[in-house]
Amino acid sequence: MTDQDHVEADPPETAPSVGALGITPDIASPAPGEPAGESAAAQPTIKQPFFVRLFTEPMWVLGLVLLVDEIDKNIVRGMITPIKEEFGVGDFGISLMLSFALLLNGIITVPAGYLADRWNRTQAIGKTVVGWSAVTALGATSVNFPMLVGMRSALGFGQAITEPSAGSLLGDYYPPEERGKAFSIQQVMLLAGTGIGVALGGGLSKAFGWRWGLLVAALPGLLVALLVFKMREPRRGTADLMSAIGAGSVQHAEDHESQKLFDDGFGRFVKDMISGLRADMKTVMSIRTMRYALVGVAALLFTITAIAAWLPQYYERHLHFAEGGGEAAFGLLAVLGGVPGVLIGGKVADKYATRVVGGRLALPAVFIFIGTVCFTGSYLFRAPAGATELDWGVAGPAYVLQLLGLFVMTMAIPGLRAGLTDAIPAHLRGTGFGAFNLVSVVFGAAAAPLIVGAISSAYDENLRVAFLAVTPFSFVGAAILFRARKYLDEDMNKIMMAVLQAMNEERDRIQEKAAEQEKHSN
Repeated sequence: MTDQDHVEADPPETAPSVGALGITPDIASPAPGEPAGESAAAQPTIKQPFFVRLFTEPMWVLGLVLLVDEIDKNIVRGMITPIKEEFGVGDFGISLMLSFALLLNGIITVPAGYLADRWNRTQAIGKTVVGWSAVTALGATSVNFPMLVGMRSALGFGQAITEPSAGSLLGDYYPPEERGKAFSIQQVMLLAGTGIGVALGGGLSKAFGWRWGLLVAALPGLLVALLVFKMREPRRGTADLMSAIGAGSVQHAEDHESQKLFDDGFGRFVKDMISGLRADMKTVMSIRTMRYALVGVAALLFTITAIAAWLPQYYERHLHFAEGGGEAAFGLLAVLGGVPGVLIGGKVADKYATRVVGGRLALPAVFIFIGTVCFTGSYLFRAPAGATELDWGVAGPAYVLQLLGLFVMTMAIPGLRAGLTDAIPAHLRGTGFGAFNLVSVVFGAAAAPLIVGAISSAYDENLRVAFLAVTPFSFVGAAILFRARKYLDEDMNKIMMAVLQAMNEERDRIQEKAAEQEKHSN
């Protein structure tokens, strides 16, 4: 029976064993007199202080990975003006630098997702963080613009590797009813990193030069890598089965349980990866929720990435913020609008998603639609022709609308991430997130800064025209995600059926083995 049958069949004929899913036999098969679903593993734990949890809890540590990655990626967006002046490039050249890193991300992310379903994910993330920190620092040595583009493009491998592994880890650390919160913490760090990176880039480049900014951005990653190396690898599917039987705790994998990727040589590894990736992608794409979500998210991220990449320049060029003020305004927007939006969105996803058909996707679709309307309205506030000074009568309402729009739009992120996790089997979540990243990056985010830069250049460096031109794609994305809500609950129920089937099969095997041993002893 293929992996696809686990998703499409009702009920599945076979499923992974309980041992493979990470639930110990005493939980799956309680002893006589022991209440079902209770075990020593489910004892309550003492809640640690926040400062301790920040550096030890998986959702926070993986969030810190996103934080430093986003700082590294976005710090250059706060340095656009001095980089343009030093190397003599325009909007189109800058858009190439921003797009190439995203394009490399999209190319690498699918094979990285396939490997995330097979390798030790915590070790892979930690080593990747060390690598991208080194590349960020090397960018400060660039002697010309092509060298800088090459260094910044190389950073695309970072999130391409860490994102599928982190998404897969969160799915195994936290059961479905806690995933909204887990993904909200992770995405809060992403937004904070975006804002901090842009603001830090603008401030450091103005005070010390853009090269120092790249050196500073490289340092925190080394500390975060140490935290990741201390994390223990969970067994795949353990959180799903905890939810299915209503008991248990996360079980950790032993070192020998991770596959040795190159035991049979590199050539054999590549051959197996190509054939395995083809099979895994076929199974993932057979999930209707995934197909709709990929198209919707690609359309959505096209608009969001296009606007986010150029918004600091929009503030300075069209609303007449001072140099460095646009980057600071963008950073404040991300922190004041995005952070609370994601946090509240996570709570809404966990509390209300089950009360709405396909709520994990339906609610995000509504949030995205409302947020896009707010952003579209903000572009209607224009400074008078020939104005060169900041006018808060124009900039104020525009900024408030964008603040509100970002707040509502980011409420969609945790539910959307949790919904995709719910719809993908545990042993394919790395591949699923890899496919998600590929489509959203290559067909959405990678092209967006380039297209906006080209449109802006064609209209005399007019970013307002470019923003209005790409905004309709966000409405299309929201509509497609709303359509996908019809299939989410059904796909999730099929996965739970497979998990319960695995538990029953493992219980039967344990009972048969015990009966056989008793027969031999007699």
